Amino acid sequence: MDERTRADIERAEAAIVEHYPRLVRLGYLVLPPSLGRHRRVLAAHGLVQRALPRAGRRRRRRGGLPAQRGPAPSGYDLVRLRTLRLALSYESLPARPLPLVPYVGGLRLFPRAGGVDELALDRALSAVPAPVRAALGLWHLEGLDRDAARAVLVAAGVEDPDEAQRAAAALDRATGAGAAALLNSGEFDPCTVQTRPTDLLRRRQRVRAAGVLAAAVALVAAVTAVVGDGGGPPRQQTAAEQALDPARLLRAPNEQWAGASRVDFTAWPPRGHEAGDRELLGRALRVWAAPPPGTRITASAGTSTRPPDQPPRLLYAGLIDNVMVAVFHDGDRLVRYAEPEDATPTLHFARVDNAGVTSGGALVIGRGNGWMRYLLAPWISGITTRDLLAPNAPERGLHVAPDGVTDRIPTPPESGGACGSWPVARLHTSARIGETRGFLVSDLGDLAPVHLMYGEAGAGAGGAGGPGADAAGGEAAGSGEVAGAAALHSWARTACSLRALRGDGVRSVNNWAYARQSLPEGGGSVTWVCARADTWRGPGRVTVQFQPPAARPTDPGRLAGWALNTARCGRFGRPVVGDVHWQAKSGKWYLLAAGSPGVTGLDATGAVRTTTTTPTLAVPAPPVAAPAEVWGRLGDGGRVRAVGRAGPAGRPSPP
Repeated sequence: MDERTRADIERAEAAIVEHYPRLVRLGYLVLPPSLGRHRRVLAAHGLVQRALPRAGRRRRRRGGLPAQRGPAPSGYDLVRLRTLRLALSYESLPARPLPLVPYVGGLRLFPRAGGVDELALDRALSAVPAPVRAALGLWHLEGLDRDAARAVLVAAGVEDPDEAQRAAAALDRATGAGAAALLNSGEFDPCTVQTRPTDLLRRRQRVRAAGVLAAAVALVAAVTAVVGDGGGPPRQQTAAEQALDPARLLRAPNEQWAGASRVDFTAWPPRGHEAGDRELLGRALRVWAAPPPGTRITASAGTSTRPPDQPPRLLYAGLIDNVMVAVFHDGDRLVRYAEPEDATPTLHFARVDNAGVTSGGALVIGRGNGWMRYLLAPWISGITTRDLLAPNAPERGLHVAPDGVTDRIPTPPESGGACGSWPVARLHTSARIGETRGFLVSDLGDLAPVHLMYGEAGAGAGGAGGPGADAAGGEAAGSGEVAGAAALHSWARTACSLRALRGDGVRSVNNWAYARQSLPEGGGSVTWVCARADTWRGPGRVTVQFQPPAARPTDPGRLAGWALNTARCGRFGRPVVGDVHWQAKSGKWYLLAAGSPGVTGLDATGAVRTTTTTPTLAVPAPPVAAPAEVWGRLGDGGRVRAVGRAGPAGRPSPP
């Protein structure tokens, strides 16, 4: 044990107080991502608080002179080293209990959600060992050079610091020059966190169960005191054992959803012929907690694969196309366990926090080559299917088994191939939920399907009819259900662009027709559409499409601009402007632009200079797409820039 004087301890304490956020950020980066964001936040704070050394007694060596002492490390260097050692120790035991960490009851803590770049870096970091993450942290968070970082890694006990730095350099090159800025962003800041409640119904049940358990323990203790038990008291299950006990799985009553104030996955009753098979459920829970070698694990973007820390809710257990399947819900995630007859099991994780009537209306229960099946929520009274690329064709009914599993549905095409059809499903809700015309969902490769919506300028939120987005979700501007010819024809020209969102953990996509404009030279009318994709983890993506008259109703529109991590086309950032360089049939070129309601005029600068007092613009432009910037003027005196503009250098390519 290190020998420290009182002065050493005071310097270390001062360093922790002064640099606490910096140390916690470093610890959070090095800790295994498999802990999950909530546990990583708590662990990062806990290990920094435990990094304060203790004073030790000085001992003289037997015989000889006292050992030579080199220069003592500074207080900050000491606590940083101890923080790194503690964080690195979690790598070999990612599921270890968290000792002496701040206790948070009834809440889950998460750093602020970042964008696509932060997510890509987080994924890359989760695929490398802790020493590599430590090397990156020492470079980009601590500002150390290679030699200084190597010395810290050696002191922290890293076996091969040179290999760690080589791997860190390779990862640094792969993630681009912005890694330093991303690591210093809110996505990796465990001191600035967001909070959400845990499952409120589950907490209420726990309080009641705790009272019953306390009474039972008291009764057993009293009886044991009188008659004895012939041995020691029975061992109580640990929290980890309880989470893996199939007898403790949460099960909602069959009709609870009809009277529940929270209609989401927590109201789903368990279904499937094997819902009572404790042997199957026990295997599924054990694989979830400790996947054996060869287990295939997939997770939607931003979804943790951490083991269960409390008994989850059972949603389904049964045989789907000769594969035994069990589906659980732990309050934040769906977890699908699949057990083929002659193959290793698979696990699929997907975030579904803050789901509602529509976003909790179905999940993908089975998937094969070119097909899938849904398991429907108990409040879904029926399902029909249609092809988005055939807007004039009628919808077709689909058979649903008594346990809520649908017949097979074709899956939409993946990227790289032809896009000749786009199958979607319309889910019809029970009259006990409310009158709707149903809502449209599409499969994009995740467990939870994506809710498709449509709106028009001037209609307001929910203006197209129906409930719109869930109250807990990020409702888009003018969002409503896809119903009617205008909505279907808009989606016929947009559907194939959904392929770019596959696997991104998308919750909903809303097509908002925010403006219509007459084209010069009698070219007809064009519709400007802002398509907003919101993800389960928070950040969204918008694309502005220019939809001129087309020979076929499925001809795609033209991309006019795009933006990531923006409030545009949403409740908190509705005003939007788009612009394109367009050629008329005569061969003449024009700069076209249009703004949404609230935009009172447009200003163009650069190669084209003009001003309008209307929300549309159409002026002659050079034949080559010369750099020009378009800004919209708002009624309150503010300004909004056209989506997707990259300044004088021109427009970036879409992601």
